[in-house]
Amino acid sequence: MTDSPGRERIIAAALRLFAERGAAGVSVRDIAAAAEVSPALIPHHFGTKEGLEEAVDDHVAGLFDTMLDGLEESHALADATSFAELVLGAVPAGSPIPQYLRRLLLEGGPGARTVFARWMDLSRAAIARLDGTGVMKPSADPEARAAFLLVNDLAMFLLHDRIAEAIGDDPLSESGSHRWTREAMASYTHGVFTAPPQPETPPHPASPAEEIS
Repeated sequence: MTDSPGRERIIAAALRLFAERGAAGVSVRDIAAAAEVSPALIPHHFGTKEGLEEAVDDHVAGLFDTMLDGLEESHALADATSFAELVLGAVPAGSPIPQYLRRLLLEGGPGARTVFARWMDLSRAAIARLDGTGVMKPSADPEARAAFLLVNDLAMFLLHDRIAEAIGDDPLSESGSHRWTREAMASYTHGVFTAPPQPETPPHPASPAEEIS
């Protein structure tokens, strides 16, 4: 279906309200009022509220498709230090998408599975590219590595409030994201542990033959 201005406004309004309150806390009339359209336009374009929720999920998931399509041609990986930073760099300032992703993943459901799967695709593609250029060491289990790196990034979204309290900075802001990804890259590149000190070897007692000599 070709997007119309009214349909686009409804999706934008629903995205913002769903990010703020969750889909269950928003009515069709709330969305229509925020989009400044007649409530009748929502069933006209989407059939049901559930159809609108699917359209919003597809809209957000399309962000990852766009990033995947441009990954090979762009220098996005050279400019970002995490997959979360790639996502944050792909949305305009003040976008409700980061907050929406957080709520969607915490609440679960089909939309969460779709978005997580797309994010995993992005993680796999980025790792494959970094492996190919020699920037990243090969892994014996690429799937586990992709999931591990992705989960570290998802913490910025899922534990957003707690991280902000802990470091005194919003991890999804420009400064907070820079701090998070800088430390993540330092940890990945240089490690966070030092080798444990080796116990001193006790002096070897002299043998009787050595004592005589």
